Amino acid sequence: MEWKNIYRGMMMGASDVVPGVSGGTIAVVLGIYDQLIEAVNGFFSKEWKKNLGFLIPLGIGILTAVFLLAGVIEYLFEHYPGPTQFTFLGLIIGVLPYLLHKSEAKYKFKVNHFFLLFVGIALVASMLFFRSDTTAPITDITLATYGFLFLAGFIASAAMILPGISGSFLLLIIGVYGTVINAISELKLDIIAVVGLGIAMGILVMSKVIHYFLENYTTATFAVIIGLVTGSIFVIFPGWPTSTSGVITSIMTFALGLFVAFLLGRVEYKDVRA
Repeated sequence: MEWKNIYRGMMMGASDVVPGVSGGTIAVVLGIYDQLIEAVNGFFSKEWKKNLGFLIPLGIGILTAVFLLAGVIEYLFEHYPGPTQFTFLGLIIGVLPYLLHKSEAKYKFKVNHFFLLFVGIALVASMLFFRSDTTAPITDITLATYGFLFLAGFIASAAMILPGISGSFLLLIIGVYGTVINAISELKLDIIAVVGLGIAMGILVMSKVIHYFLENYTTATFAVIIGLVTGSIFVIFPGWPTSTSGVITSIMTFALGLFVAFLLGRVEYKDVRA
C-alpha cells in the first residue's frame, strides 16, 4: 500500500470540492497523474493488487477530504476568496515548467502540438462564460432526478480526471452543485450513492480514453494537458484586489503556492522517477 497517497488524495479531494479547481490538476502538481491513469485503467488487469495498493489510500484521502475538509475549503473561498485562489494559481503555474520538461516540448512540439495546446487553453477558459450562481439544492427527488444526478456525476468525473477542468464547476453549470454539497454536509446517503456511482463509472471510462491517447499520441496528449492546465489559470484568477493590503496578501499567497509546487517538484517527482 502506498500510504503516502492518503495525503495526496486529501489534496485532490479538497480541490475537487471547489468550483474552478481540478483534482486532475492537483494530481499533475503532485506528479502522480500518469500513475493514476495507469492504476485506474489497470483496475481489472492481472496487476489489480498493485493498482489497488495505489488507489485505496488515494481513495481514502479523497473521501476524507471531501467529508472533513470541504467545510474548510468552502470557508476559505467564502471569506478569503482572493488569497485562496492566488494560492492555487501559484500551485498551477509552478507545475507548468515540470510539464514542459516532461513532455520535452522544447524538442518535440511542432505546429500541430501548439495548436492543440491553444485548443486546450480555449476549452477551459471558455467556461468563464458559463458561470452560474445557482446553488440551491434540489428538494423534489424523483426517479428521474436520480437518473439526472447519476449522469451529472458521470460527466463531472470526466472533468475530475482531466487536468484543468473542474468537476465541481461542471456540477455548478449542470445545476446540481448545491444538491451534492448539501447531500454531503447532511449525509443524504441516497444522493451520495447515486452521484458516487456515476463518478466511479465515469472515471473508469475516461481513464481508458486518456490511457489510449497517452500511449499512442503521447506528445499531442501532453500538449492538450498543458493547455488545459494553463486555461485553468484564467478560470481561477479572481482579478487584482483594489486595496494595497489585498495586493500584498495575494502576492504572498501566490508565492506560497509557487513554493509548495517547488517543494513537491523536489519530493514527489523524485519518488515518481525512482
